[in-house]
Amino acid sequence: MNQTLATKRRIKIKGDSAWGYAFIAIALVVFSLFTAYPVISAFIISLQEYRPLGSTYVGLENFKDSFASELFWKAVKNTAVYTILTVPVNIFLAFIVSILILPFKKRTQTVFKAIYYLPAVASGVALAVVWLWIFDPLKSGIANQLISMLGIGNQNWLGSSSTAMFSLVLMSWLSSHGTAIIIYLAALLGIDKSYYEAADIDGANFFQKLWFIVIPFLKPTTLFLLVTGVIGSFQVFQNAYLMTGGGPDHATTMVGLLIFNNAFTYFEFGQAAAQSLVLAFIIAIISFIQFKFFGNDVEY
Repeated sequence: MNQTLATKRRIKIKGDSAWGYAFIAIALVVFSLFTAYPVISAFIISLQEYRPLGSTYVGLENFKDSFASELFWKAVKNTAVYTILTVPVNIFLAFIVSILILPFKKRTQTVFKAIYYLPAVASGVALAVVWLWIFDPLKSGIANQLISMLGIGNQNWLGSSSTAMFSLVLMSWLSSHGTAIIIYLAALLGIDKSYYEAADIDGANFFQKLWFIVIPFLKPTTLFLLVTGVIGSFQVFQNAYLMTGGGPDHATTMVGLLIFNNAFTYFEFGQAAAQSLVLAFIIAIISFIQFKFFGNDVEY
């Protein structure tokens, strides 16, 4: 009898496991086709020199050429500078805007969230056209009109190596905060009001509540936005491609744009694949460091 019950239990467990595998089968297929297979293919291609009628195995030559390329390291430096200048500022701005929206009623919050999120769903090309008009080097450009009020002459914002990177950074500062604002606002609404009530009883002011209640509770959210922000920033391509094309004098050439040019302009698919793997490795190392140093006291 006991043996029969044990057998039935094993059959039930196997049946439950089968249903579990069935439910995740679609996700596994999608992951295999669109994540695992491209990564494996990129690694194989990185060991080859592309030929239309058959590629040639070259081992690690593509990696060696990339590491020996001054342009590759300049692209890495540009990407790192862009990341350092944009990610912390964007997170801070999203946090401030979320704090300002929080006191409003739910319907008003929804309106503000829609307004700030709108650029994320708009066409990148359309936004680039608007920013090209803002950075127009003639007097008609809005940026030049603003600085003319300070007595500064016209600037060739996107055509000068001294201002091109700043122009892309400024473009990032003034846009693309919608997702972070929505995430921060959701986290703020999740903080129990009893903490604020206890702080009011103790006579805490706004900044004390912000420092001792809001910021500690938002640490997991901030870490998430920091990690995803750095990943997205290191993969930046659209802004540099549409606004400057990587110029002038490669002042705004990012790693993503360099990989694109190697693959689809010079047809150096092997080198492009090698550089993409190096970029993935850099992102993985940075993400590990972020979790190591900023995630010690974060509870998930």
